[in-house]
Amino acid sequence: QVQLVESGGGSVQAGGSLRLSCAASGRTFRTYVMGWFRQSPGKEREFVAAINRSGGTTYYADSAKGRCTISRDNAKNTVYLQMNSLKPEDTAVYYCNAASTTRGVQAMEGYWGQGTQVTVSS
Repeated sequence: QVQLVESGGGSVQAGGSLRLSCAASGRTFRTYVMGWFRQSPGKEREFVAAINRSGGTTYYADSAKGRCTISRDNAKNTVYLQMNSLKPEDTAVYYCNAASTTRGVQAMEGYWGQGTQVTVSS
């Protein structure tokens, strides 16, 4: 089992940047595929990015490609999401996910953090 705690959210103007962090408890962090999702009011939770166990392979939603970078530090049990050129439509609660496989992340299985709010103003 793993517990996830997100941080780094906040309010920024359009065009700005934020770096989200997700700290995981336990000694099994490196065994999980990690993902970031987001959910806006009235919308379903949607995939943003994912990274494999070693950090060597990453996956992005079309909306995130070119603007977001997911990375992980297995020594620190932490996964990051660097977001640049933020737009008002990026406003959402961002959630960290840990699953056993990439397919598990895609299926939104596994463990979730409590989320961190990102608000982008125009």
